[in-house]
Amino acid sequence: MEKAILEIRAGAGGDEAAIFAGDLARMYERYAARRGWKFVVLDMNQTSLNGYKTLVGRIEGDGAYSDLKQEAGVHRVQRIPETEKAGRVHTSTASVAVMPVVEPREFDVNPNDLQIEFFRSSGPGGQNVNKVETAVRIIHKPTGVVVSSQTERSQSANKEQALSILRSKLYEAQKEMEESKMTGLRREQIGSAERSEKIRTYNFPQDRITDHRINKKWHHIEKIMGGDMDPIVKEFKAQN
Repeated sequence: MEKAILEIRAGAGGDEAAIFAGDLARMYERYAARRGWKFVVLDMNQTSLNGYKTLVGRIEGDGAYSDLKQEAGVHRVQRIPETEKAGRVHTSTASVAVMPVVEPREFDVNPNDLQIEFFRSSGPGGQNVNKVETAVRIIHKPTGVVVSSQTERSQSANKEQALSILRSKLYEAQKEMEESKMTGLRREQIGSAERSEKIRTYNFPQDRITDHRINKKWHHIEKIMGGDMDPIVKEFKAQN
């Protein structure tokens, strides 16, 4: 059983970038369902038109991390947005980070380094979720890393989920430092989300997905975005 933290952020492109981030989130969630994996949303900042500025999720299942780790990086979409009146193709980006879940026994976080804040959740969970401050935000003071969890029903559950995200981020950053690199894995994965720093392009007018790292192309873009990611996952496995 593998566990992974998935983080998706809208990049360049305004509203359309947030919509694309939402499309990617749903693609991974549907793929997880096809694979029989558990997919739980831990934190999100939702926009109109089913978009997300950010979404953080936890995926559990056989091969969850090893089969999704290649998704890390900047994804670029080329299409006519729903908000476009003149029929022009726009280019937008969203960034994806994929990190293994790190258990407490594997990586220790000093409680004195943490600033813990509570706030009212804006996520799902019915009426009760907004009446009390169940959502948790944790700031790791030495590094400035900020994580949050707001979809669980209790403070303690959200705190544990936020600590899980934090451990994964700090563990990966430490690993990178040990390899004499100046930036953490997450920053290396997502870059600055500029259009030029892309790992994959989703071209809707031409019904084509291109991965620029392995120079492979796939068609039936709607099917893949609907959760049928097997062709991409199998191609990366074949490269290893």
